Amino acid sequence: MDVGAPFELPGDGADPEGAGASQSVGIVLVHGFTGTPYEVRYLGEQLARDGFTVRAPLLPGHGVSVKALDRTTWRDWVDAVEGAVDDLRGRCAQVAVVGQSLGGLLALYLGSQRPELAAVGSLAAPLWLPWFAARVAASTQGGLLRRVRVLPKLGGSDVRDRRVRAENPCYDAFPTRALGQLLAFMRIVDEALPRVTPPVLVLHGAQDHTAPVACAPRIADRARARRLRILPRSYHLIAVDVERDIVAAEVASFVRQAARERAAPASPPANP
Repeated sequence: MDVGAPFELPGDGADPEGAGASQSVGIVLVHGFTGTPYEVRYLGEQLARDGFTVRAPLLPGHGVSVKALDRTTWRDWVDAVEGAVDDLRGRCAQVAVVGQSLGGLLALYLGSQRPELAAVGSLAAPLWLPWFAARVAASTQGGLLRRVRVLPKLGGSDVRDRRVRAENPCYDAFPTRALGQLLAFMRIVDEALPRVTPPVLVLHGAQDHTAPVACAPRIADRARARRLRILPRSYHLIAVDVERDIVAAEVASFVRQAARERAAPASPPANP
């Protein structure tokens, strides 16, 4: 099995609470910038065991080469996630979108565009970068580093779990043109947050070195999130890090509840 490949996992039909909601709910899981579906594979497996149908696409330019990623735009990434949503909507009564890092930004953006989504999950989504990383990234877009095409990724994946860091098949560098697309998309999503209509879950690692933890309360406030939780031990890749079981439980519970509320029949109007 190629751990970085896109995947789909059918739910087993189980519903631990007996209400049947998860049997017709699909969840699109979205990985991060320079990553692959490996980043959400463990989460997908847990959600499938809970009865959800899970689909995890490979974003354009990822899993091929750094040069391939540099030829893509944020609109390409949005289109790929929308395609996965549309595919699941053909088979599931309801669909949620949950993403890690860039995937979280994509989930939030779709939540501002598609009110029919059952729920949106933001896992360590960045609205800005740490100070030094932000200065370097900005410099590649028109400053002293504007001729630089690739920035090395120092230290590997931002994840506390050493096994995950060793086996994660992500790129070892950031292509600067695509990095510019990410920077632009962060601003676009920040502006779109007040227009997000599905219920929003925000999870973030307290020790994230990639997406400042202060991004989480801003997302929660502007998108009127129903739940915000900061994980004290995790770094950036929270869906595969040391608190991954907490992440899986939070996502399953949140999506299940949101789907039940959406599926519940509306109360009849009171008699005059």
